[in-house]
Amino acid sequence: MIVLGVESSCDETGLALYDTERGLLSHALYSQVAMHEEYGGVVPELASRDHIRRALPLLTQALDQAGKQLADVDAIAYTQGPGLAGALLVGSSVACSLGLALDRPVLGVHHLEGHLLSPLLASQPPEFPFIALLVSGGHTQLMRVDGVGQYTLLGETLDDAAGEAFDKSAKLLGLGYPGGPAISRLAEFGDPAAYKLPRPMLHTKDFNFSFSGLKTAVLTVVKNHEQQVVANICEQDKANIARGFVDAIVDVLTAKCVSALRHTGLKRLVIAGGVGANAQLRASLNAAAAKKKFKVYYPELEFCTDNGAMIAFAGAMRLKINPDAAKKDYSFNVRPRWPLEELRVI
Repeated sequence: MIVLGVESSCDETGLALYDTERGLLSHALYSQVAMHEEYGGVVPELASRDHIRRALPLLTQALDQAGKQLADVDAIAYTQGPGLAGALLVGSSVACSLGLALDRPVLGVHHLEGHLLSPLLASQPPEFPFIALLVSGGHTQLMRVDGVGQYTLLGETLDDAAGEAFDKSAKLLGLGYPGGPAISRLAEFGDPAAYKLPRPMLHTKDFNFSFSGLKTAVLTVVKNHEQQVVANICEQDKANIARGFVDAIVDVLTAKCVSALRHTGLKRLVIAGGVGANAQLRASLNAAAAKKKFKVYYPELEFCTDNGAMIAFAGAMRLKINPDAAKKDYSFNVRPRWPLEELRVI
């Protein structure tokens, strides 16, 4: 079975083809980062309009890469939620229109399930069960994964997600958008001893997170700086603040992951989501894995951010469990808010 995946939940448009026998055939992606950069964040209306412009050319690109025709597609999976409502509507309408035109069944996929399963696209995928850290701009969650649709939430952020804290702290330092990669690159030149920022909820007995206080600590450091103007902080001091911030987040994420593994007795950890590409986080988790004797798995860097490949794959895994999960019902709705815990094996 060849599954076409359509992703349009935020500011990336992605289309991909996944073959249940041969694996990933192709994926085409367009990022809107350059368009949103001047606004310092994603503008939902602009994102939706750009998805409309990009979807069909990316479909052609994905088909050409795979050497396939539209008629070769057996089913279509699309991101139904969560995400920006207008952006989701574009991908859903494209998928359902193609399904109607081709007389192919369609299947709505949970965006976070796509991220959770994306490490299984690697050449050496993890086996179930495992602990997953889902860490992105909008989500920070720890969960136990026993199979497709079998997710047990262990803990989550009580306020800002890790990626959100990255972006907001980068903005406080006068860095560009997206802030996560910018502040991480700057942190490489910082002195780890210059600023010791708080590690929120590091020693709590649960698996929850809180990053709003850390963001406030960065704001306090900036305001208390001698010049009290971000533009006048020297580059080395910016790097030192960035290093203190990144070290604090990485320490908390690493400690919570190790704690969850110890609590469940599992020995496999999967990292999913955009922050999973962070070099400092990977280095910390790899060091912890070597010390604590567990294995850590990451998606390929190209699959850390939103993409159509993970949606095609998640749809294919759902159809493997239940071939009737996809329907020839082309009316659709989107779910901008959709708790992952509501998913079940189908």
